[in-house]
Amino acid sequence: MSYTALYRKFRPDSFADVKGQDHIVTTLKNQLKAGRIGHAYLFTGTRGTGKTTVAKIFARTVNCENPTEDGPCGECRICKAIAAGASMNVIEIDAASNNGVDNIREIVEEVSYSPAEGNYKVYIIDEVHMLSIGAFNALLKTLEEPPSYVIFILATTEVHKLPITILSRCQRYDFKRISIDTITARMQELIDTEQVQVEEKALRYIAKTADGSMRDALSLLDQCIAFHLGKELTYDKVLDVLGAVDTEVFSRLLRNILDRDVLGCVKLLEEIVMQGRELTQFVTDFTWYLRNLMLVQASDNLEDVIDMSTDNLKRLKEEASRVDMEQIVRYIRIFSELSGQIRYASQKRILVEIALIKLCKPEMETDEDAVLDRIRQVEEKLENGVVFAAAEGAAPGGLQPGGIGNTPKPKPELPKAIPEDVKQIVAKWPTIVGSAENPMRIYLKSAKLSLGGDNKLMVILEDGIPSDYFAQHHENKQQLEALLSDFAGKEIEVNIQTVRGQQEFEQNYVDLSQIVRMDIEEEEEDEN
Repeated sequence: MSYTALYRKFRPDSFADVKGQDHIVTTLKNQLKAGRIGHAYLFTGTRGTGKTTVAKIFARTVNCENPTEDGPCGECRICKAIAAGASMNVIEIDAASNNGVDNIREIVEEVSYSPAEGNYKVYIIDEVHMLSIGAFNALLKTLEEPPSYVIFILATTEVHKLPITILSRCQRYDFKRISIDTITARMQELIDTEQVQVEEKALRYIAKTADGSMRDALSLLDQCIAFHLGKELTYDKVLDVLGAVDTEVFSRLLRNILDRDVLGCVKLLEEIVMQGRELTQFVTDFTWYLRNLMLVQASDNLEDVIDMSTDNLKRLKEEASRVDMEQIVRYIRIFSELSGQIRYASQKRILVEIALIKLCKPEMETDEDAVLDRIRQVEEKLENGVVFAAAEGAAPGGLQPGGIGNTPKPKPELPKAIPEDVKQIVAKWPTIVGSAENPMRIYLKSAKLSLGGDNKLMVILEDGIPSDYFAQHHENKQQLEALLSDFAGKEIEVNIQTVRGQQEFEQNYVDLSQIVRMDIEEEEEDEN
């Protein structure tokens, strides 16, 4: 005998088995008990929440010869015929593939014939939002005033696509997303029946991944059991099957971000990729982790809202003490934008790396929350006694070692004489930059040239990736010096300096390109 998927095998047969929709079940049971049965119902809600299941139970109950408080008896002739799909009283229609005017006209014609057995003819139209405008118009009059023996049950996941004329003719029931606790409890019942060993932590993770859908949860559980057939299904095995990442990894990643450790973030991402984790799921889960961090930051009494073990919650609270709310909101914004981009991207890893670098380097962005993060970063460095050196031991903006200076720094003096080799490099700078290979060429395009106190050429770069490329990787600086030496015909040493903008450069350095250009223009005038 062929295998039956769990969500089909354990589809509820009575109202008592329907989980997480008590508000709807109670209302329908009261209607059945009082004989106040409507002629048109609209079941809306996200996928896998029980819309079609409840519709079938309701259809069987109104036709059952011996209905009970929890629904159909399941034993009478009509119940068995409906369950076997042999009854003409319950007609299921998939509007996705039967969405034309002709399909609806056939229903309108059939409605005029009363049921051969049972009390009602029930039409269940699934994904009703897929009907065409013409089909909706053909259905309108019959939906408003059907014969007394006809019930329409319309089911949809996208109720906003239905015309208002349809909505006004139906009793609307909104199916809620099912809670993690309810889904976990239901799965526990099923695995006990199936005699499968599964860790509770694994079940809770599957329930969380299902995002409120019982059907999705059972499908994921089926997949995990099949992958590790005959073995106990543990939390780690579920993570392997679903391509997910453990919470401990998110904690390590967050700590790297807070330490501005780009290399640590990239290496951790490399581990995740090499383990075969799905990056789309990783982005979603890390965004959820940041959401939990935000809730812990906002209040101390949210243990019931955050689905997490005691140890992980303790670690989360420790991390919340290290980060401000504005930072968390910025992190969530960046990863939320990433989740919308990564789904259809061909280079998912590169997008994730860009997002992680943005988190570590707020100077890459100009948004208000990024500016606040940059200010916070400067404050942390000042508190730790870090001196911001701009050139030759002095700090930009008049900051002196050991404290904050109130005296503005004097404007830098012009050099008395520029060495010929340096002047030659400055004059040929555009050509030199054009001959460099990427990514060095890209970083050098925005570079400025100045002269140090020892007549050594200074290359001034903006703070961020351009300066890190040379300052943190000595081989790149050596490559630049070799390139300049080839042009000058002699060995050239370079001093790499960093600024945070044009204003800081003008306050602390002399722009050699302006001086050399003036000298060239004067020489040309003398020749003429």
